[in-house]
Parts: sequence; C-alpha cells; structure tokens
Amino acid sequence: MLSLPISIPLFFFAAGVIAIVGTRLTKVADRLADKTGWGEAIVGAVILGGSTSLPGIITSVSTAYQGYAELAVSNAVGGIAAQTAFLAVADIVYRKANLEHAAASIGNLLQGTLLVTLLAIPMVAYAGPDISWLGVHPATVLLVAGYCFGIRLVSQARSEKMWTPKETERTVLDEPEDLAADVKLSSLIGRFVILAGLVAVAGYAIAESGVAIATQTGLSESIVGTLLTAVATSLPELVTTIAAVQCGALALAVGGIIGGNCFDLLFIACSDVAYRSGSIYSAITDRQVFIMGLTILMTGLLLIGLLKRQKYGFAKIGFESLLILL
Repeated sequence: MLSLPISIPLFFFAAGVIAIVGTRLTKVADRLADKTGWGEAIVGAVILGGSTSLPGIITSVSTAYQGYAELAVSNAVGGIAAQTAFLAVADIVYRKANLEHAAASIGNLLQGTLLVTLLAIPMVAYAGPDISWLGVHPATVLLVAGYCFGIRLVSQARSEKMWTPKETERTVLDEPEDLAADVKLSSLIGRFVILAGLVAVAGYAIAESGVAIATQTGLSESIVGTLLTAVATSLPELVTTIAAVQCGALALAVGGIIGGNCFDLLFIACSDVAYRSGSIYSAITDRQVFIMGLTILMTGLLLIGLLKRQKYGFAKIGFESLLILL
C-alpha cells in the first residue's frame, strides 16, 4: 500500500491531469456526437459516461475481489450521488438560464427514469431472498439487461421523436455542427481513446491513493467508499460536465452525468461477479441502502426540474439544484 507522503501528492497530481485532459476529452466527445449523428445524450451516456467511469469500476471490482463488499458497493452508489450533485454545480456555472431548462431532452428524461428503475433492483435484491448461482445473484443479470434495454429505448426516442421539449429563447438544441470533411471519424475516435485512457489511469491513481489515505486514517469501509473513493473517482465526471457546459454542449453535460450514473450501477453487477464469498447483495448494509434511497430522491428532484423547466430561479439557479445540494 502507498504511504501517506506518496499518496497525498499523487492524489492532487492525478486530479490536475484529469482537469486538463478531461476538458479536451469533452470537446472530442462533442465532435463525435456531431460526426456520428448519435446525438449528445447518447454519446454522453454511453461513450463519455462509460469512459469517465473506468476508474470507478476498477476500484469497485478490485475491492470486491479482495472481499471488501461494503467498500465496492459504497464506491458505486456514492459516486452516483456525488455525480448527481455535480449537475447542480454545473447549473451554478451556467449563467444564461437554469441548466435543466436549457438542456431539455427526452433522452435525458428517459435516462433519469432508467436510473431510478435500475437503483431499485439492488434494493429489492437486498430485501429479498439470498439466492445465487455460482455466487452470482439474478439481480446482476437484471441490471445488465435493464441497462442495455434502457439505452436502446433512449436511442429510439431520438429517432422517433414521440415527445419533444417546447423551444424557448433559452433552449439549447442538440443540433450537429458542420464539421470539415477532412476531420475523419477514425481520427476523432483515436484521440478519444487516448484521452480516455489518460483519464482512466489518472482516475485509478486517485482511487488507489485515496484508499491508501483513508485506510491509514482508520475510517470505515462505508465512509471510505461513499465519501472518499466515490468522490475521487468521480472527478472526471465533474471536469467533463463543467467543460461541456462551458462549450455549450448542454445535452452532453446532462446526458454524461445521468447516463454515466446508469452505467455506474453496472459496477455492482461486476462486483457481484468478482465477489467470491457469495452474493454481494447479501453483504449490503443499511448504509448503502440509505445512499441508494438518497440517490433516488436526488434523481427524482432532477427529473422534476427537467419536466418543470423553470427558466430562472434564485440567483439563476434552479430550485431542483438547490434541493439536490441541500
């Protein structure tokens, strides 16, 4: 394990790398959304959200394999709560109007409801009978299948357009920009992979140094997972969200957080496979259930804000952002 004199400088150095590289990663993701025609919500949810989640999934799986079930689950659900709060921070940064008003998107609404649905699965597995096959609970299969089905629905919603938000002077539509013909898709993908790899390595360094700092201070697994490693491994999401808002890719910012949160629930599924002492859902405690319930509450508030679409709130901050931070 890393010593404190090494862990603390490594933690802040890796955070700096994420701040620089994460900003560039967001700009490339925005251009990928335009070049492929997939839209900011899908690219934010699957590609950007998945790539920035790599440090978190490595942390959850490795700790679950070592037998730290509470730490693995706390890292997953704590990260979701932290990232939801990051959207409130992004709302504060965006000064033209409330972020939830400007970034109205049926894709983001669907992803929010998908997140609430997926969060309910481990809670039901925790309260239900302890069943598993080869140490894997049926809830793990449901999480993976539910995620894939939900992302498919989000993709279909973009093309079918059964519901569309009412446009106002502050609505920022997800419309592809005309990219030069010499900007090749393969070049964008290559740059994205390199930048995502750097973010993943820096995020893993944050996770490892964060665990070392926490364990040497005698904190519990739940505290370490929820407050330290979860927040630390979520730094890429914070940086990319703020960067997306600043470059005007609002749907990408919201989609990256909500979609990334849906992806983060797969941490629990992967951790269940890695945890060899039975089903990881049987090792969940009331502390993790509390965080899951809190995250459902925060996501519900976010969905209310996306539906209400308050144009201006107190100090140009939406009521849902204030409640989420509270």
